[in-house]
Amino acid sequence: MNKDILKKGFSKLCTAKAMTELYEANFKQVSKYVHATSRGHEAIQIALGMQLLPQDYAFPYYRDDAMLLSFGLEPYDLMLQLLAKKEDPFSAGRTYYSHPSLKDDDKPKIPHQSSATGMQAIPATGVAMGMQYKELQGLDDKTLNDLPFVVCSLGDASVTEGEIAEAFQMAALKQMPILYLVQDNGWDISANAAETRAQNAFEYAKGFHGLEAISIDGANFTESYNALEKVIDTIRKERRPFLVHAKVPLLNHHTSGVRMEWYRDDLDEAKSRDPYPVLKQQLLDIGFSSEEIDTIENAAKKKVQSDFEKALKAEDPKPEDLFTNDFVPTPISEEKGERAPKGAEKVVMVDCALFAVEELMKKHKECLLYGQDVGGRLGGVFREAATLAQKFGDDRVFNTPIQEAFIVGSTVGMSAVGLKPIVEVQFADYIWPGLNQLFTEVSRSCYLSNGKWPVSMILRVPIGAYGSGGPYHSSSVESVITNIRGIKIAYPSNGADLKGLMKAAYYDPNPVVILEHKGLYWSKVPGTKGATSIEPSEDYVLPFGKAWVLQEIWKQENLETLTIVTYGMGVHWAYNASGELGMRDQIEIIDLRTLFPLDEATIMKSVKKTGKCLVVTEEPSKNSFARALAGKIQEECFKYLDAPVMTIGSENMPAIPLNSTLEETMIPSTEKVKAKIKSLINY
Repeated sequence: MNKDILKKGFSKLCTAKAMTELYEANFKQVSKYVHATSRGHEAIQIALGMQLLPQDYAFPYYRDDAMLLSFGLEPYDLMLQLLAKKEDPFSAGRTYYSHPSLKDDDKPKIPHQSSATGMQAIPATGVAMGMQYKELQGLDDKTLNDLPFVVCSLGDASVTEGEIAEAFQMAALKQMPILYLVQDNGWDISANAAETRAQNAFEYAKGFHGLEAISIDGANFTESYNALEKVIDTIRKERRPFLVHAKVPLLNHHTSGVRMEWYRDDLDEAKSRDPYPVLKQQLLDIGFSSEEIDTIENAAKKKVQSDFEKALKAEDPKPEDLFTNDFVPTPISEEKGERAPKGAEKVVMVDCALFAVEELMKKHKECLLYGQDVGGRLGGVFREAATLAQKFGDDRVFNTPIQEAFIVGSTVGMSAVGLKPIVEVQFADYIWPGLNQLFTEVSRSCYLSNGKWPVSMILRVPIGAYGSGGPYHSSSVESVITNIRGIKIAYPSNGADLKGLMKAAYYDPNPVVILEHKGLYWSKVPGTKGATSIEPSEDYVLPFGKAWVLQEIWKQENLETLTIVTYGMGVHWAYNASGELGMRDQIEIIDLRTLFPLDEATIMKSVKKTGKCLVVTEEPSKNSFARALAGKIQEECFKYLDAPVMTIGSENMPAIPLNSTLEETMIPSTEKVKAKIKSLINY
């Protein structure tokens, strides 16, 4: 082993060890916020970190502070996060110790990842998929001598997570340049390996053909460094995935809040595998004197103590710091382009979206589309991707396995390498496995990385009932989605809006969910011809947060007037109902277009004018987005109202039945909206 490498590795290990000891000695002072340390895991972490380059990407987990030191971070940097200080370089005091996000030019890139164990595997694999895509499309950096790869660091207990299997499956299937480092200390929190795992990660990996795995002693720095050197060289050259299973002892608490002495019965055995004396002996064996080793150790302790004293004096965040970096500013702030070009034909809503994606893909090589059944054979179960694979190739438009979590979460990694993925969940009913990634990784990345890593993606979700789709193809889920902060949400009612919002979403650097009503796609549902549109021009964009006022009316003293606030299919029920009642001069319809950001100013202006308001939704209205909006309107407009703000939605049943009579009984309709209008107008 090279003496300089051994010396540097020992210095980093001594630094990490000294940090753990300092935290223990100052436990009451530092345990205000939960932390975990790398004690026992240092050798494998440092052996890996010392071999990464600035073009590489890393997804460390919450026990990887030694790895971060080996990237070139100082104890002071980590301590700022330990103490939740304003200058914490990762999150500005927003997230836990050793939850890094870094974009420094001279260090490996670290996108944000959450505390949820194992969830980083999908975003990390998304980065590897993005690297592969860029190489296939000629978008990669040709000046690099060493091709980049991705490291995903995992604890052994997290490998039992289902989302880990999704990540491994895709990496093996597509042969992506990624290293999964599994640090196996034999413990979950208080549950041990015998209780929770049928096999270790090395044995598990054998079931994924194309994912090569090795098992090593991760407490031996020399063995770890040499083994990783070979693996890393192979990944850089052959562009395929590896798993390294590193056996290590856990020599400190699970976290500062869960003490090892409460439940551990293997502490003496674990101490016998401490990497520190092993590496110390390796230095002696290679020719270092005891005095030289003492000098390295003392310097590390002195540095750690000095940085700690400095970190204690650092500034805390101020209350106003709470309200920054939830989103990155978008360049699309006003409607532009021709909405209805002369001579253009009317097209159905699904084609407006299709043409928008096609135009984007022609213009931007960074744009790609993937999901279930969107590839060349079918082009989407709603033909929403028809012909795209044929036009742009199977590398830009491709099928994924049935992996909603991977489809959603991989966009974090794709975005991190500069791509713009457009992905699909086949039906809103199947979004649930993807919500973990949408909530935990996608929506929080910008905020918890303090603006460094916004996730630029579009998630298309076909939604709503469209005629005997039954309980697993008819659901509305917007109330769940709108409760996820950090994403933007569109729900258009017509093709022109869908195309304009799709374009705005593409140029928005933040994550966007577009809810597309299946019943409006082809206007086959009676009363939805208004969803067809003259196709807007290629440069047409429609900003988020700008509602559309249909049937704008004047306040009339001799007539009762009403505002209907709605979106999606509700716009058509409201428009048809007001027409059939002959009341279009009395009813102003607000088509929200986007559920977040929400155009509250337009809503409140209308309600204050008309004095009455009905909120129409397809969801069951109890505990819904619509009911919350009604409450907000009531609060803002109370002194202007002539009646309570009312809502109408589906019946409060667990699912939409298959039988057409039962479905019609459950969901709203033009007739039901007419009846509600009458009761509210006559209130």
